[in-house]
Amino acid sequence: MESLNQHLECLKLFGDETEGQILESLDGILLALAENKQRSSSLLTDTGIFPTLAQILKGNPNCAVKAAQVIAEIAKNEEMKKPCIDAGLVLALVPLLESTDQETLLHAGRAIGRICYENSDLQEQLVKAGVITSLVRILTDYPDSEPLVRVNLLALCNLANLEIAKEALSKTKVAEHLVKQLRRAENHQRIETIIEVLQMLAENDESMQKMFANGCGIIYQKVGTWLASNHPQLQLTGALAVANFARNDGNCVRMVQLGVVLQLLDLLEQHVDNGDVSVQHAALSALRNLAIPVANKVQMLEEGVAERIQMLLRSEMAPVQFKLLGTLRMLIDGQADTAEMLGQDPLLINRLVQWCDAQQHAGVRGEANRLLASLLRHSRSQEVVKAIQQAQGVKHLVSMTTSEHVIMQNEALIALAIASAINLEVIKDSLKESRLVQSLHKLLQDECTGPEVKYNSMGLLCSLLNSGDLKQEVEEDNFKETLEKLCSHSNANVVKQAVMTLQILRDESQNTSFVSP
Repeated sequence: MESLNQHLECLKLFGDETEGQILESLDGILLALAENKQRSSSLLTDTGIFPTLAQILKGNPNCAVKAAQVIAEIAKNEEMKKPCIDAGLVLALVPLLESTDQETLLHAGRAIGRICYENSDLQEQLVKAGVITSLVRILTDYPDSEPLVRVNLLALCNLANLEIAKEALSKTKVAEHLVKQLRRAENHQRIETIIEVLQMLAENDESMQKMFANGCGIIYQKVGTWLASNHPQLQLTGALAVANFARNDGNCVRMVQLGVVLQLLDLLEQHVDNGDVSVQHAALSALRNLAIPVANKVQMLEEGVAERIQMLLRSEMAPVQFKLLGTLRMLIDGQADTAEMLGQDPLLINRLVQWCDAQQHAGVRGEANRLLASLLRHSRSQEVVKAIQQAQGVKHLVSMTTSEHVIMQNEALIALAIASAINLEVIKDSLKESRLVQSLHKLLQDECTGPEVKYNSMGLLCSLLNSGDLKQEVEEDNFKETLEKLCSHSNANVVKQAVMTLQILRDESQNTSFVSP
């Protein structure tokens, strides 16, 4: 420690010392840190040597590399990061990244990386200072330098989650160099670091389009290889890449044309039993996004997507269940034949009804209810109504009418109205047991209920009047007074529907009186 003290005192005279003396003192600090990092760090803080290190970095190029090495060692200690930051060492180190000397690049990169780790404010400053261009240049110029590549990849991994960094990276050819590094990577940690950077790049629209390039981009060209890989991390990257590329209709249509759907299905089949949940989740996300354009739905259904992904119905993993339900719902949107086919599948319907009761996962419960409603809305089939009634699913649709989410309320009301219009006799007992009439009355009475929900509630109410038992419940619950109030509602559509419903109710009452003995 006495020797370290002497070296620190010498460095404080920076400007009066020769380069040889400065280098000797810096070596002394490195030796002391190696022998006792904790005590040496404490002494470094007490003597306030950090501004001197900043001066050496800026004013003595021949000693800068050694100073960077010292800073890199100091920054291994978490408590020493703040003094480094306060002395402005980070921005003083950045110009060293323009060097052509590999040792300088290595020590400067390590020092910057350690000081800025998990410090988003400093990381943003680095990006604004142009560090991205330097990192990509180093990766380009020294692809065979194992230590430099490792430091560079870690730096990119730490920065790439910042939007400002993604934007800067989108203007470079970093993806091309990352793919080259991926080809030569031999250890899992290196592969995972590269993959993580690529995944973050794919989240940026400009980068994504460059990497896709209508199916000819360097990253998309690798997607098929990754999906077919035996390495779960590469499989995950491939699936996430497809999901990210599938953020606009043009990309979606092109990828389906290129055959990515079958690759995703093959991947899912590998992970059905005891598989990787992340891979399943990502593959289903990709399929769901691909199914958004109408043109794709038809081709995907022809390729057997709806049937093949049902293998995942036996999954007990909530994230997989959630994505599976959303994917199926997207596939049947506007596809009556598929909705009718799936709506009569007892395995699917029974599993859906089971998930409608999933107390541990609200997302799964919500998606199961929405898919049940979608099967009715898009199939408009008496057989589907029978299948859902047989599986005891009607009560869940009634519960869905009082959901906290307006979109789900409307989906349930429309589904029940369709079911009531085409097969009321089959479901009327379930509707009575579930107290649907009373639920509708509350929705119509509640001033907080939105206009669309009120409108659809009255549409369903009209369908229910075709059942004598349900009509009696409506009359006993004194709907007329509520409907009369709605005739002066601020929403014109609600008023129109209230007038019509009231008229139908009055006509039905008169008819009942006329035929009564």
